Amino acid sequence: MDNFALLSFLLATAAVAFFTYTIVQRMKRSDNPTEEYFTGGRALTWPVVAGSLLLTNLSTEQLVGLNGDVFGDKALVGVAWEALAAFAMIATALIFLPTYLASGFTTTPAFLEKRFDKTTRSMVSGLFLFGYVTVLLPVVLYTGSLALKGMFDLEFPIWMIAATIGVLGSSYAIFGGLKSVAVSDTLNGVGLLIGGLAIPALALAKLGDGSFFAGLSTLFNSKPEYLAVLTQTNIDEKVVSVPWPTLLTGMMFIQVFYWSTNQVIVQRAMAAKSLAEGQKGVLFASAMKLVGPVMLCLPGIIALHMTDVLDIEKQDQVYGAVVRHVLPSWSIGLFAAVLLGSILSSFNSALNSASTLFSLQFYKGYLNTQATDEEIVATGKRFGMFLAVASIIIAPLLAQMTSIFTYLQKVNGLYSVPIIGIFMLGIATKHVPAIAAKIGMVVGMASYAFFTFINFKDVPTFFANGDGDLHWLHGYFISFILSVGVMLIIGQQQPKSEAEIAASEERDPAPVDMTPWKHAKNASYAIMASTVGIYILLSMISN
Repeated sequence: MDNFALLSFLLATAAVAFFTYTIVQRMKRSDNPTEEYFTGGRALTWPVVAGSLLLTNLSTEQLVGLNGDVFGDKALVGVAWEALAAFAMIATALIFLPTYLASGFTTTPAFLEKRFDKTTRSMVSGLFLFGYVTVLLPVVLYTGSLALKGMFDLEFPIWMIAATIGVLGSSYAIFGGLKSVAVSDTLNGVGLLIGGLAIPALALAKLGDGSFFAGLSTLFNSKPEYLAVLTQTNIDEKVVSVPWPTLLTGMMFIQVFYWSTNQVIVQRAMAAKSLAEGQKGVLFASAMKLVGPVMLCLPGIIALHMTDVLDIEKQDQVYGAVVRHVLPSWSIGLFAAVLLGSILSSFNSALNSASTLFSLQFYKGYLNTQATDEEIVATGKRFGMFLAVASIIIAPLLAQMTSIFTYLQKVNGLYSVPIIGIFMLGIATKHVPAIAAKIGMVVGMASYAFFTFINFKDVPTFFANGDGDLHWLHGYFISFILSVGVMLIIGQQQPKSEAEIAASEERDPAPVDMTPWKHAKNASYAIMASTVGIYILLSMISN
């Protein structure tokens, strides 16, 4: 990176920090320190909710990981991770968010205490924390470091870059709280949308020898099989990472877990100033997910047409190689700042959510039940510092993984299978008791661990992965069914009493206006129709 690029990188990064501080200072503050720090004083408008949702989700683990998977698949099946996310976000806006906001919950597991009991809430909070510490935070740091190192020819070791990102990201989350996290996410989101869309556009122009439309023509006419979105095998007759049958089983449920129950994501919507603002934010973000594949999948497909000019040794290097090949030298610093912003966004969001869960559930719930709001916030900050250090240590160890994106999704399933089952039954039924939730949790984790780490061999092709074993997304679905089935059976045999049901139905007054957005359903129908249309169009082109 030359001096001009370095200067533009530093100025852009500093500008985001300055404007974040300025905007946060002008926002309404809550008199309750806990609510102010962990939910931004419930003052977020829909653009901030949408921007924070997108940036929390969109980071280098997807830019690097999903483009790498698409390149390895030689097919566009990875679009499913974005397209089906749009459906799950509709469920969040119309079903889950009204439930959470109606009782003023600060965390998603708090709903489970109301529906089941305190122990169930604690177990789920513990599972979330396990996932954040072992998977999400280290993966964000590692892929971010890998991307910055590869794209900009940095000579520093991975651990040093990871430490720098970790310190910067934790400063937003630990010292600024959710407001500074959400505002910086939104500012970085604008830059990432512009920069992220510029990369495939420049790559297509490069592919077309200077003509964007010639590159587009090459993409559509030269090996259009690369654009297949509904297939089991690619052009080389190898099973792809997301065979189409998995869309009917585990894929949808893993999306609902992530977008409807995951504290890191839902916390942004729960900080909205009203239900209508929250729904607008979630649905706008849902619509933007349909643009996501242009950034997260298309560069990987373009790279397949440019393998003779790109230096790629393993698939997780694809995105960095494309960026380095197509980006003008004057813009490198600005894109590096944008990319750093997306990395910081995912890191500081996960850190803030982990601190929220620990402080409100374990510190206030068990360690110091008489803690003041100031003590809870101070504990959250200290816990955030501990997590940041742990993530910085773990991140470099991930270099041994073949596919970071698949690793992330597979390990997430270990705790997401039981969690999604408990949340869905908590909302859909009233009679399932707390003991059923606990047993269902154990059954879900045990069965998922079996299907992921032991598995069935030589299964029919319809259900198989590339090695002939049961595909992990099918295993996810079977584990979910077993977990929910056990809970329903126990609910039939030992249902909750009428008094217990009545107690779980009691609600405190909602802390925000609960009038829903009048266009929420129409917007949802439009998003679903657009998603189906994209699949039909790409299927026609690839065939």
